[in-house]
Amino acid sequence: MAMNKTAASRRLARVRRSVRTHAYGKPRLSVFRSSCQIYCQIIDDKAGRTLTAASSLEKANRGSLKSGATVDSAKIIGRLIAERAIAAGIREVVFDRGGYMYHGRVKALAEGARQGGLKF
Repeated sequence: MAMNKTAASRRLARVRRSVRTHAYGKPRLSVFRSSCQIYCQIIDDKAGRTLTAASSLEKANRGSLKSGATVDSAKIIGRLIAERAIAAGIREVVFDRGGYMYHGRVKALAEGARQGGLKF
């Protein structure tokens, strides 16, 4: 019996496969967006572990952000992940949009990370 894959899971697999083939050993910046929050993490696929992460749910961000579902909050989270990555010695990453279209909050997070000093 064949497995029934949804369009979202096929998109995710296609993007993830493309990112891994073009990574050349660089860690990947993975994005997850829910209807109310946005999360990102930098993952080392060789070691299989998360190097650093940031989200709109952290205590430090809850007071300053009105909601995690805005473009402005995504840009702030992008800058925050860039600061943490640079502190950990990571300068270059591969952006994994996770099957989401590159616009809105996902694009704002990427722009915030670039402004923070990450290259991808």
